Amino acid sequence: MERAVPPTVPLGQVEVFQALQRLHMTIFSQSFSPCGKFLAAGNNYGQIAIFSLSAALSSEAKEESKKPIVTFQAHDGPVYSMVSTDRHLFSAGDGEVKAWLWAEILKKGCKELWCRQPPYRTSLEVPEINALLLVPKENSLILAGGDCQLHTMDLETGTFTRALRGHTDYIHCLALRERNPEVLSGGEDGTVRLWDLRTANEVQTIEVYKHEECSRPHNGRWIGCLATDSDWMVCGGGPALTLWHLRSSTPTTIFPMWAPQKHVTFYQDLILSAGQGPCVNQWQLSGELKAQVPGSSPGLLSLSLNQQPAAPECKVLTAAGNSCRVDVFTNLGYRAFSLSF
Repeated sequence: MERAVPPTVPLGQVEVFQALQRLHMTIFSQSFSPCGKFLAAGNNYGQIAIFSLSAALSSEAKEESKKPIVTFQAHDGPVYSMVSTDRHLFSAGDGEVKAWLWAEILKKGCKELWCRQPPYRTSLEVPEINALLLVPKENSLILAGGDCQLHTMDLETGTFTRALRGHTDYIHCLALRERNPEVLSGGEDGTVRLWDLRTANEVQTIEVYKHEECSRPHNGRWIGCLATDSDWMVCGGGPALTLWHLRSSTPTTIFPMWAPQKHVTFYQDLILSAGQGPCVNQWQLSGELKAQVPGSSPGLLSLSLNQQPAAPECKVLTAAGNSCRVDVFTNLGYRAFSLSF
């Protein structure tokens, strides 16, 4: 369904209104279904669209195959973040996280399973939830955003069990070090903080912008993206995209990219990043730019890798941001096609 058209819009102008909506659309978040055959995308109007990857990738795919099989209103404001378990899709908006059953979504029954609000300090506070992170070993979900805290929710009971405090400005991104188990958080205050989930303590703080080789004062100090792989972390935003050795808190590689990066991930022996500009950037760990693959959006906010073993035929990279389109890369070398709201 389309987002409700305001009653003030004359009937003859509904299509124009909806075209303007698509023109000004931003896709903030993506998540693959547990079977790997579907992709959920969340936009600035609070809608979640479900695309059939198997239909879009089929040799018999038509233009209609690249449109959503269902679109539903999930939040009143933007859908900032989404993650999936083997049964559920979790979506985050302004001050709330909702759960949906994938099985019901795919039957086009789009009623939320539950809605929860973290325990904010005042009832007037409705901060955006910028990041969601699953911690499988704990069966928990971590939320972070505009109130500068990390909130942990027990997925068994739906209760919030603790809040991790340390950031002095809102949090943009989270990453998990599963073996430890530890969580990394990056925020507007220019820090990356490492939290021990066993003790709920902050164990390490990296003030990225204070390292001269990383600092770019004209872009600000904010950390907009981070990813981790064992003892290594890559992060960027206002400061340069940088590879760090976590144990020694040492920057080892500065990637020569002037545009602020909004999403980064490790993939095999590469680092993939995206942000201002239409390209997905492929980096060697040494800092060499291996490739820049153009997409259809003027700026990118999220990258998602579908690596579900149940659907090897749907193994793709998807990229979305400042448009109504989700670019699909069947290999890292080129954009195969785009899905569209």
